[in-house]
Amino acid sequence: MGLIHIEMFATLDLVGQAPGGPDEDPAGFPFGGWQAPLLDEVAGTQIGAAYEGTDALLLGRRTYDIFAAFWPHQKGGEDGEIAALFNSVPKYVASRGRPDLAWAGSTQLGPDLADAVREIRDRHENVKVVGSLNLVQTLLREKLFDRLDLWLHPIVLGVGKKVFDDGAVPTNVTLLAPPAAGPKGTVYLRYGLADGIPATGDMSAPDRGAKTDG
Repeated sequence: MGLIHIEMFATLDLVGQAPGGPDEDPAGFPFGGWQAPLLDEVAGTQIGAAYEGTDALLLGRRTYDIFAAFWPHQKGGEDGEIAALFNSVPKYVASRGRPDLAWAGSTQLGPDLADAVREIRDRHENVKVVGSLNLVQTLLREKLFDRLDLWLHPIVLGVGKKVFDDGAVPTNVTLLAPPAAGPKGTVYLRYGLADGIPATGDMSAPDRGAKTDG
């Protein structure tokens, strides 16, 4: 069985809407493209490394349309390596409509999204989910992910779709590597899905681990 990796860019208040540009998801959101001024070489290297070994993309309809309009036309240059990867691997698209799947290697998922994602995980080793906030809500709700790469950017927007929204359920995760900060203040966090649900305790209770006299 392979791994489902969620790759997500978010603000400190965990807004993940339209980081790349003003036309990504403009409805009622005035901050499209908020990530661009905060990009640096460190984050670029981290993002590139995160895609190493990818053998499939799992995308929501809106993200797919953005990618399909851009990546097939990129050849060479600083984006050439990722373009070659994205253009060569299978693309699976979650959509209730009838998307135009002209990008080579694209397939629309069936109506039972959870079962379709499980089949993809059985078929591939490293499946990457990029952006696709609506799809991510389903993956979080069903705990259909294995890794979460989260880039936290040093801004607060106060408006916009959030990474952990209606789809979030009580879930334990574990930090897979020390946090890494870039020169512009973006912090890269790598988490893995862990067993169980969050535990609770009582901060006012005596410390049972403390040493006592006698």
